[in-house]
Amino acid sequence: MAIELGHKVALVTGATQGIGRALALGLAAAGATVVCSDVEAADATAEAIRDAGGDGHALALDISAEEQVTAAMAFLDGLGGVDLLVNNAGIFPRSPVLDLDAAEWDRVMAVNLRGTFLCSRGAAGRMRAQGRGGRIVNVTSGAAFVPTPQSAAYAASKAGIVALTRVLALELAADRVTVNAVAPGLTDTAQPRAFYSEDDLQAFAGRIPAGRLGMPEDIVPAVLLLCSDEAAYITGQTLHVNGGLYMP
Repeated sequence: MAIELGHKVALVTGATQGIGRALALGLAAAGATVVCSDVEAADATAEAIRDAGGDGHALALDISAEEQVTAAMAFLDGLGGVDLLVNNAGIFPRSPVLDLDAAEWDRVMAVNLRGTFLCSRGAAGRMRAQGRGGRIVNVTSGAAFVPTPQSAAYAASKAGIVALTRVLALELAADRVTVNAVAPGLTDTAQPRAFYSEDDLQAFAGRIPAGRLGMPEDIVPAVLLLCSDEAAYITGQTLHVNGGLYMP
């Protein structure tokens, strides 16, 4: 089944690298106009989309800042509104709970959970007003279901995203706006490589039934499906993409 997203306008947060970049490129390849946002505008991702013949735009956006999210929604208005929102941006500092100070906890919650809330609220309001439905896909994490040590703030924020996804799904279903989450397992991006050695990563890969670590491109098909018209009856769900490592 080929996913066709022509005439759709998408916002992807955290689109500079890793999963976010792969998702932005995937949505564009399916025909969507893609706004690639990050704390610093994801110019390289937008340029790659344009080089491939797509319609890509770069936008600087701190998703934890309400006024910047409001401005981002106005930017989308200039492109004809918003049909697809992929909340991907997130941070993953590591610390034992007893060493975790409140400021760091608040910083993680501000980006991962507050940012997802602000972007979802802004996009959902426009989707409702536009009257043509819409799709919101939140990138959570396997850590929300199978947490690891030193990930208290991250795991809690990602679990919060799962709960937010379900509430939004209930509240927006009548507007034909679906809200789902995708939960990647350990994926080979800069984030885990900042904490784990190559030997650590390969040892972890050995525990995955699929026999390898996930790659950013592995997340793309799940998000494309949930953004498609074919997924109109799927809402409030979390789709796990982890090579069979765990099956909640």
